[in-house]
Amino acid sequence: MSVLFEEEVREEAATAVAKRMVTAARTAPKAKGKDTLVAAIVNAETRKTIASHMRTMVETSGAGKFFLRDADNLEQSHGLVLLGTRIDPMGLDPCGLCGFADCNEKRQHPNHPCSFNTGDLGIAIGSAVSVAMDARVDNRIMFSIGMAARELNLLGNDVRIVYGIPLSISGKDPFFDRKPGK
Repeated sequence: MSVLFEEEVREEAATAVAKRMVTAARTAPKAKGKDTLVAAIVNAETRKTIASHMRTMVETSGAGKFFLRDADNLEQSHGLVLLGTRIDPMGLDPCGLCGFADCNEKRQHPNHPCSFNTGDLGIAIGSAVSVAMDARVDNRIMFSIGMAARELNLLGNDVRIVYGIPLSISGKDPFFDRKPGK
């Protein structure tokens, strides 16, 4: 007789949900049908690397102390989805939502976000977390994880805005009623 306990399948279950999340993000609507999204699922070893880097960021680059709390949350997680965007103006005329007169002027500032790229990323994130919610997997959108992933160049040099979505399958949601910082 064999028994497979729930604790033994948490990582596998989180990975299955993460696969559905990146699919939902990919198929979310994009401005002009132009896809600038980059989506990835992160394994346990790389989650530890990101958490360690988040702690280093507090010590060396002045990141907020809440990065420590978020690193602890990441280490408690059973999965992680990273969603990011490349900066690529839509070429709309007129536009100017980014603060520049038009896309030609914006292109002179390649690290300045295009409003549509970031808007599309937000829609993709919403689609992804709705999948986690439907699967009853605890999650939280964290820019701190995204900052560390960007510094580690996990999604590539051209991905300038990144968010992390850690996933937890446990009796208590670690992302709820968190302490402000250490």
